[in-house]
Amino acid sequence: MGDPTYFSVIGGANPHTRNILGMRKRVDAGRARRQWHSLARALVARGVEVCVVEPHEGLSGLVYPANAGFLYPLTFAEIGAAPVPARKVFYLAKLLPSRAAEREVYRPFIGAMGYETVDIQTRFEGEADFFPAGRFTIFTYGRVERQRFVPRLGLPPWRRLYGFRSPIEALDELVGIVGGREVLALELCLEAHYHGDTVLCPFGPRREFILAYMEGLTAPSRERLIGAFGRNVIPLSQHDAELYAANSFQVEHDRRLYLFMPEGVSDQLLGEIRTRSVLPVLTDVSEFLAKGGGSIKCMILDLGPASEQPGDPAAVKFRAERSYQRLFDANPQ
Repeated sequence: MGDPTYFSVIGGANPHTRNILGMRKRVDAGRARRQWHSLARALVARGVEVCVVEPHEGLSGLVYPANAGFLYPLTFAEIGAAPVPARKVFYLAKLLPSRAAEREVYRPFIGAMGYETVDIQTRFEGEADFFPAGRFTIFTYGRVERQRFVPRLGLPPWRRLYGFRSPIEALDELVGIVGGREVLALELCLEAHYHGDTVLCPFGPRREFILAYMEGLTAPSRERLIGAFGRNVIPLSQHDAELYAANSFQVEHDRRLYLFMPEGVSDQLLGEIRTRSVLPVLTDVSEFLAKGGGSIKCMILDLGPASEQPGDPAAVKFRAERSYQRLFDANPQ
């Protein structure tokens, strides 16, 4: 997770960051810090090892490290019939220009965690758009635009054009990385849901179930999703989708599965989760969604199970030094 000290709206690069007049929103820094610590403590309480990326003034996007890249394989179990690589490698994302400097923060941090890093050459935003789900790895994409204001009829007489983050051109490079594992490519169509992890959330023992905001996908992609997952697709209502219910994060602790979800999701959705033997954990991260356009999963970079972390002494020491418990008091302000 990324230290929230400098969380603010600098670039205003997604529809959540600006008001109806196109002006950048102002973050309530105290509220954001309280919400961030609450999420981190809830994760730690359920056995998660939380390591914290140091803050850098001017790089507010570091609070959303899911965009940093992706680890492959995330778990050795996900390989299935594909050839098992000798080691895990972290692939650093090529972020949009306003966040490009983050790569040189993540590179030494991930390296110190014990992983080799490799740069992705194509524009691409990490596990926010590329993640395991059942027997697939899902890749979500959309048209990348030069972000700008364009004229329109109505008030105000302009609108902000945002576009998406990972273009279809990244697909070949990503397929080459995961080898024989099948990649399911799905096209996004709503700018407010500009990453795949705001539209889709795999969960369950094998990530075989998937929360899906169907309206966030093009019609052909909806058909491909249903063809791949069938009755395991759980459509999200507009209410739940706008709360970024798809931006939830699953952990396993003491042989139980927990799905961290944003506060305010519907009782019906919570029932759907529970009937699949997964326990919802509700967390308020509204400041990060309303001002920054990210929720729970955006705030977490997943490096897989503790049992598969690099065991060399330098990496173990670094993880201990950057652990949430080491860095923060029991009652952070």
